[in-house]
Amino acid sequence: MSANTHNALPAAMTRAEIKSTTALASIFALRMLGLFLILPVFAIHAKTLPGGDSAFLVGLAMGIYGLTQSFGQIPFGAASDKYGRKPVIIIGLILFAIGSFIAAGADNMLWMIIGRAVQGVGAISAAVTAFIADSTREEHRTKAMAMVGGSIGLTFAFSLVASPLLYKVVGMGGIFALTGTLSVLGILVVLYLVPAAPALPAARVPFTAVLRNSELMRLNYGVFALHLMQMAMFVVVPPALVKYAGLPVAEHWKIYLPVVLASFVVMLPPIFIGEKKGKMKQVFVGAIALLLCVQLGMWQFLTEPRALIGLLFAFFVAFNIMEASLPSLVSRIAPPAAKGAALGVYNTLQALGLFCGGALGGWLKQYAGPNSVFILGAVLTVGWLIIAFNMQNLPRRSKPQVAAV
Repeated sequence: MSANTHNALPAAMTRAEIKSTTALASIFALRMLGLFLILPVFAIHAKTLPGGDSAFLVGLAMGIYGLTQSFGQIPFGAASDKYGRKPVIIIGLILFAIGSFIAAGADNMLWMIIGRAVQGVGAISAAVTAFIADSTREEHRTKAMAMVGGSIGLTFAFSLVASPLLYKVVGMGGIFALTGTLSVLGILVVLYLVPAAPALPAARVPFTAVLRNSELMRLNYGVFALHLMQMAMFVVVPPALVKYAGLPVAEHWKIYLPVVLASFVVMLPPIFIGEKKGKMKQVFVGAIALLLCVQLGMWQFLTEPRALIGLLFAFFVAFNIMEASLPSLVSRIAPPAAKGAALGVYNTLQALGLFCGGALGGWLKQYAGPNSVFILGAVLTVGWLIIAFNMQNLPRRSKPQVAAV
């Protein structure tokens, strides 16, 4: 059979690519489970702690994880380029576990904030994402990132169901202790299940070349705005569901679970078609426009339960499209020898978005009202739309060459 015949058939992911991606996705999932288990109940639990009557302190406790993450992402990503991915990931998981156990014993908001801050110091997202990029061919990278995004989404959906039940049984301290235990399990996954990383390029790329890349700047702004909106929404939406939908916290999963699962079904076709046809710019602009509609819709219809559910679905469709495609694009645009550093900058902006979303969301809700959170989101999204219109449209993904037999 000729090589030309084979060229028409894209090769599937290899067993090594699947094993590496699955193992690394499980690390993300274990770690994110610990974070997601907190989101649905933290704002409610905080009211039982000294200082928990301040919406700003509650938002700060939720968001400071992102601030300390932002300090660690670039050093951890660059260190993974120099010293290897696995050692850096293990160090980050140890720090995350320590912070979890501090938060488990917290009896006031100050210690809760300290525990969350230490959790964030273990900034492994850049190293894990770079590891996935190292272990997959370009034509399968978005698929691999979508697998990671899918595992995170399923973890999020599971946490929405499990969190209220766990909180009732073991309390917030028990949830944080479980978070620390899951991080320790992640270390075992890295040591015994994740395949060895491919050799890293010997050449070094100046860090300034990463910072000055205009295409990376666009993606970095986007991930900042996206995660600011996500965190700010979760300062406002859970209380709104209690107040306007009459839905106790223990039953919020009845909304979140179907919304998140349905959004995964809807988000996959645009990603794969965009990658295959070289239309990722159009997918991006469409998803950002959808985010703008969500922010404006929540501004106007936060008190309408049915509209709020529909808007949550639209948000997670757009959010999941971005979560799968943004890191893939960063890894494709970045110089091969600086993938860790580029993803470090990317994850720094992501973490800053989480921090600003929690802190600004709490402050705006307390002093300007819940609707102001969505006005801020709309302004940021308009800026993202303007930036995205000038984005480079990446070529259609390459097809692997297969030798004749």
